[in-house]
Amino acid sequence: MSSRVTFSTLKRIGAIVIAIAIVIAAGILVGQAPAIFGVEEPPEASITFDDQRGDGTSVTIQEVTLSDGGYVVITDGGDVPLAVSDRLEAGTHENVTIEREDDASRELVGQLTATVHQDTASQEGYAYETTDGEEDQPYLEDGFPVSATATVLSGDSAGSNSFVVESIDAPSSATTNETISVSARIRNPTEFQAQQPVAVRIGGAVFARQMFELEPGEVRNVTFETETNGAPPGNQSIGVFTDDDGELSRIDLEFHTEPNVAVDAAGNDSVTVSAAIPEEGVVALERDGSVVGTSERLEPGEHENVTVDVDDDVSFDADDELTVTLYAGDPGDVESASPLEFEGEPVRTSFTFGVVADESGDGDE
Repeated sequence: MSSRVTFSTLKRIGAIVIAIAIVIAAGILVGQAPAIFGVEEPPEASITFDDQRGDGTSVTIQEVTLSDGGYVVITDGGDVPLAVSDRLEAGTHENVTIEREDDASRELVGQLTATVHQDTASQEGYAYETTDGEEDQPYLEDGFPVSATATVLSGDSAGSNSFVVESIDAPSSATTNETISVSARIRNPTEFQAQQPVAVRIGGAVFARQMFELEPGEVRNVTFETETNGAPPGNQSIGVFTDDDGELSRIDLEFHTEPNVAVDAAGNDSVTVSAAIPEEGVVALERDGSVVGTSERLEPGEHENVTVDVDDDVSFDADDELTVTLYAGDPGDVESASPLEFEGEPVRTSFTFGVVADESGDGDE
């Protein structure tokens, strides 16, 4: 009797062990499903490129992560790279130094953009330009290249006749539609009276600019009343710059209103809308969940009389239900972009084509 109970107990334990092994094996298979069944995850990347001082020959990327390895490419808005990193293996890399190309047209100073590129070429080395963009294309996120922009100041203005920015005082936070006071202490380091421009930049773009005349060796405290309208929301660099010098700080900018889009007029060729968008993006016209028209790219801010061009092969009936939606993406690739959300919901407005067309008088376009 006792031995039979023991044997039965052992059988139950054995069954439990087998069940656990099956569950573990199934979990391993599920975790490996993309590899087993040939499903590839899209390549992903991220980059942090902070404002910094430099000597014009190199810049430092604070952190870059690449799922499949690749390169970081430095440009100044032009088509020709100023610098390209060595090939980076998949993973996260910190404090990556990138040297200027020998034939670069300018030094690595000013507003520069760092873009993360994949390594897809069969030959060794970065090949995006030499293959006309067929190989080593940028990593994408929401349809945009993964990139970051920073202002790189010259590390040494000795020997320059440029005014020197000794210090700045800027607010740490603001909205994207207000006037802020930015103060700076500037000095004329030369033995001559001079007149030079001094500018306030937010995120690398000029938002205020004045001419100042200083006596030899004169130090002056100056204040700029700076409009933030048009500055992108988020944590941005803010600085005061002379010809060869400057000082930097950071400012948190909050979008000044709720994102929205409203329909003003509708026709078979285009729809006219007003929009408030907190980042670069587009307005898309949708019918039955498909995009049938897009606007030009919009900068952050409030916009009126935005034209959304309807695709050539599309026409509308009076009772068609349409939707206009704000997207953070490229007008030519809205399918890969993401709808902008506010409080967890996409920013969009639906309307009946015939009703709006009758009200605006554009139904016969």
